[in-house]
Amino acid sequence: MKVRQTENVDQFYFLQPTITILFSVALVVFWRYRRDFTSAVLLYSLLAYAGAIAIKAVLQAATFNGFEARYGGNAVALGLYLGVQTMVLEIGGAFLVAAWAVSRRKLQAKDAEGYGLGLALWENAGLLGVLGLVSLVTISLTLSSGSPAAQESYSNLIRSRPDLFYPPSQALPLIAWGVLERVTSLLFHFSWGYLCLLAACFHRRNYVLLALPMGLVDFFVPFYQSLPLPVFESSLFVLGLVCLGLTLIVGRGLRSPSRRRR
Repeated sequence: MKVRQTENVDQFYFLQPTITILFSVALVVFWRYRRDFTSAVLLYSLLAYAGAIAIKAVLQAATFNGFEARYGGNAVALGLYLGVQTMVLEIGGAFLVAAWAVSRRKLQAKDAEGYGLGLALWENAGLLGVLGLVSLVTISLTLSSGSPAAQESYSNLIRSRPDLFYPPSQALPLIAWGVLERVTSLLFHFSWGYLCLLAACFHRRNYVLLALPMGLVDFFVPFYQSLPLPVFESSLFVLGLVCLGLTLIVGRGLRSPSRRRR
């Protein structure tokens, strides 16, 4: 049976990964010309992010079934399971990579903003932007092919992701909240990347302790469907702004000449 064109993915959904890629890359390009975003920053931020995600994938493959069997649908336990991984692997890993790069004189304090932007780039433009766009293109091409696999794919998607077939009036608000979620991700990744590199440069481990709780943003993932979407996304965005504000205040104090002379 051929899948009707009206049953294809709403094309507005291509906006979300496209916008995410554009603003992530634009920020890096802007910082490249505004200050300095070196190839070393790009490389070490990729090493920190990709290493953390790879270890996460292996760890979850090895432990998630056992965790689920023990805790079932306990949202608090699942939130801690996810949040602690982000704290240890993403933030702890970002600090270890930063410390290694600083010890080799590849990164300096002036790269702190770039390091945070780099982590956000790989999360938003790389993992979720490009891969999300590729996934949507693949789904769209499959559904429009008229092959036997098209109807099977459609049947599976209509059960698991009915939102992909919403009309624009329903899809656009979801897309807008999805973009805000990526902005929130940018705020958190920038903040902990910034703090981790400054901690490595100035030997201030307490800055890592300030950054670590930011990883608990993933604690809230299991509660996604428990709250209205606007409340959920707005609350995390405000929390991201608070983290960014604290980060910039602390970082400005550490990098000021008067503090460095003490």
